[in-house]
Amino acid sequence: MDELEFMRGRVYGADHDDPGPRSGRAYVELVGGPLDGLLLDVTDRPDHEAGRAVVLPTEIGRYGPGGHATYAPRSSGSRTYEWRGDAP
Repeated sequence: MDELEFMRGRVYGADHDDPGPRSGRAYVELVGGPLDGLLLDVTDRPDHEAGRAVVLPTEIGRYGPGGHATYAPRSSGSRTYEWRGDAP
């Protein structure tokens, strides 16, 4: 199994021992960039933030440790968030 296969179906920020999605939670899929294929738990996001971009810490982006990846909804109400770029 290569790294991409290993990452798919995993939840961003989840415990390595239990990386999969959990029932009763809401997820969006991250598409493109360093977190491609991961799921992001949006269950507890306030309604006023539902359509906004998210900035997620990641060590595997362009800037390495301490870097961030930005993802934004593909369209209003989308369950897919597309990569918009990396930031230090």
